Amino acid sequence: MKTIQTPIEPIPHLATHPGILIADELDSREDLNQKELAHLLDVKVSFLNEIIKGKRPVTADTALLLEKALEIPADFWMKFQMQYDLDTARIKQKNILKVQNIEIWSIIKDFVPVLFFKKLGYLTDDIEKNISKIFEIFKIDTVDELINQFAERKFSLYRKSQKLTVDEKNLFSWSALAEYKASQVEVKDFENIDEQSLIAELNKCFYDNKNLIENVAKILNKNGIKFSVLEKFTKTPVDGYSFWSINNPAIVMSCRYNRVDNFAFTLFHELGHIFLHLNGNKDLKFLDIDEKEKTVFESEADSFARNKLINKEQWKKIGSNKFPIEDNFLHEIANEFKIHPSIIFGRMCFEKDNYKIFTRIEKAIN
Repeated sequence: MKTIQTPIEPIPHLATHPGILIADELDSREDLNQKELAHLLDVKVSFLNEIIKGKRPVTADTALLLEKALEIPADFWMKFQMQYDLDTARIKQKNILKVQNIEIWSIIKDFVPVLFFKKLGYLTDDIEKNISKIFEIFKIDTVDELINQFAERKFSLYRKSQKLTVDEKNLFSWSALAEYKASQVEVKDFENIDEQSLIAELNKCFYDNKNLIENVAKILNKNGIKFSVLEKFTKTPVDGYSFWSINNPAIVMSCRYNRVDNFAFTLFHELGHIFLHLNGNKDLKFLDIDEKEKTVFESEADSFARNKLINKEQWKKIGSNKFPIEDNFLHEIANEFKIHPSIIFGRMCFEKDNYKIFTRIEKAIN
């Protein structure tokens, strides 16, 4: 059976009282004034004046009297009065909702950096629509759920070094927005993935370094891994985030360093989480930030990234060279192993614990 939907009545800015029509009628009739009409209605002038000023309603008795005096049907006056009462109630309710929305929005701003969300195009100047969008992004139905979600993530997901200056509100919101972005990405099912072929294709992509972000996304998406980039917020030293999104693993990166080596290592670190950890436990989430407390999971993901970017045999030959490596030899060995020179140089800086010459690393993420 088809449901017939009643169109929603627009809410006026002001409710129009039937007394206005009485005043208009008196203005248009030269032979009738307010005092004379009160006499015809057999009411006091003050009584009629209160109706005209909207301080009294037009009752059924008054409607019948107006029908006789002005020759305007009584049901017209009753409908006019009913519409006024409905409009008044709707305006009151609208104002109540406005106050409630202002209160809700005030709480939201304590937990969400709304200016960043607006900058990224998720919010407008409409508070009601903004509240709805925030609820959608954070997957909540009430503002209390937002507060609880913040507390839960603060004590579970964001374990970090005390050395860091981290804005927990921004980090909380960045991760929520990352999950929302991933939920909007549609990819093939993640199953029977040839890890070795995937790694080889990504390494070739790094070596070529052409449209890197776009091509990495294509490679991952065709293998059932959701990938997207979300710029970091202020005081959110996050590099990558890996988690399960609906039916697929997802990686969201900030690309806060415009370096090929950092992009490659972070991506492979997150892939390590997927293949080593998430594939067996879809409830896990890994938010990788600087100076984070090292767990077994993090150490395993680091090892995965290092060995998949430069295998042990390759590193045996590369690492035996003096540091810093000469440019000519660096490019020679990079071409031999088909590894981007920045990835080799970044690994050497890490192994030698010397980052003072990082400026030699190519900045060419695109």
